[in-house]
Amino acid sequence: MNDPATLPPVEGGCLCGAVRYLARPTHREGYYCHCRMCQLAFGNTRATFINLRRDEVEWTRGAPAHYASSAFAQRGFCGRCGTPLSFEYLDSQRMDLSVGSLDEPGAFRPTSHFAIETRVDAWHHDDGLPGQRLDAYEPIMARWKATYGEDVQPGVTAARGD
Repeated sequence: MNDPATLPPVEGGCLCGAVRYLARPTHREGYYCHCRMCQLAFGNTRATFINLRRDEVEWTRGAPAHYASSAFAQRGFCGRCGTPLSFEYLDSQRMDLSVGSLDEPGAFRPTSHFAIETRVDAWHHDDGLPGQRLDAYEPIMARWKATYGEDVQPGVTAARGD
């Protein structure tokens, strides 16, 4: 594995080119998110992300528009072409960038699956990577409970107030 200090920066952006970024992650690993909110945001059965510190990302052309997908998180996307670009908790110094928006997505490798309870099995190939349930991940469940109440079922219904 490369020394994190020697990893070159990566670039990415949206389909139309209106939004571009330069990122300096200290790793080359990402993850699949299968939560229903990511499925809807990406129009896919899953989303793929790399997680890094916010200060490791510089928006070099334009800036993403944002959608508050819950009371505690927002999703960045191109306001012109709609490309999903990022996900971030409002109270965190970390964020996720979408792997598909990277100029060279093959430079990263998946290491895990998240929110496997909503994975669409017909569209999943068992790759041997570990999986985590959203409702078993206490840091995220604490955010949902603090915002929407102890009995919350995390996801679209709670965030929309349906």
